[in-house]
Amino acid sequence: MDLVLILAVVAIAIVLLFDYTNGFHDAANIVATVIASRAMTPVQAVVVVGTFEFLGPLLGGTAVADTIGKFVDLSDLPAAEALTILLCGLVGAIAWNLITWWRGIPSSSSHALVGGLAGAVVVSAGADHVVWGFHELFVRGHVTGVVKVLLALVLSPLIGFWAGFALHRLAGLLLRGARPSVNRYLRWSQFVTAAGLAFSHGANDAQKSMGIMTLVLLLGGFTYNFEVPFWVMLACSAAITLGILSGGWRIVRTLGFSIYKVRPLHALDSQLTSAAVIFGASLAGAPVSTTHVVATSIMGIGASERPKAVRWAKAEDIVVTWLITIPGAALASVAAYFSVRGVVWLAA
Repeated sequence: MDLVLILAVVAIAIVLLFDYTNGFHDAANIVATVIASRAMTPVQAVVVVGTFEFLGPLLGGTAVADTIGKFVDLSDLPAAEALTILLCGLVGAIAWNLITWWRGIPSSSSHALVGGLAGAVVVSAGADHVVWGFHELFVRGHVTGVVKVLLALVLSPLIGFWAGFALHRLAGLLLRGARPSVNRYLRWSQFVTAAGLAFSHGANDAQKSMGIMTLVLLLGGFTYNFEVPFWVMLACSAAITLGILSGGWRIVRTLGFSIYKVRPLHALDSQLTSAAVIFGASLAGAPVSTTHVVATSIMGIGASERPKAVRWAKAEDIVVTWLITIPGAALASVAAYFSVRGVVWLAA
């Protein structure tokens, strides 16, 4: 069998594995608040979330896939070499996802993917093969490449925090004087907001894998235009949904209980805020971290109500993890690349 075909098949399998670990890692981001507020049982949460997670990649467009698939440029390299580099980048991202899941740390799969791919490309092909986007930003005023990815990852948590802060203040005013029985309606409403959050997560996160898989097809010579085929959408949708259904429940404790004591109104506001921010980013082609947005929305909601009750020490731990994810995943991909080179050298 042709080496390029073998590498393409392996790369597609690794992309789907990354997509699965993405869903597995991010499951808690979506279900943490509905479970912490007792709006749904874990089984109900998984069924609702799984259904709308599957629909998100199929109906959410391909703007994010276009962004992710074009921030590295390996078109001038031989197909086998380009696919090998992509494989190493994906292995680094997957390794980081599994490490942070094992430690119960809500890190960003988006950060891991960017760090893994950039690290592998820089060490193997050179920094000029990464579309950094600084020239386009300062000369043309156009946001693209790594700059676009990083801006989205930096701004979305800030928007999540302040949107959560403002929404919870507004909800508090509207429900001032309401009887405790209103909590029953707030819990029921979470079936809608949790579904919306799951849909927006699928529409944003699965598109990252769709973009990389389409890049694999392009570099392997199996397609000549960067257009996401329907079977790629379907495969990525299925993979991330299976990951969600498997559930990374270790992180539920961090998001649902360790940042702020979540009650029905907090959960509803967090889900509504997160869904709006993530889906808006998807329409703009901006890849964001569900982990970042959900966590900061909870912080904003807590800060709007009782700032002293927010466990800022836990928030600091999460921020530190966010800062080290890109270099950590990059180092993992560099290690994978040199391991592959070592194996090739020994085989030769």
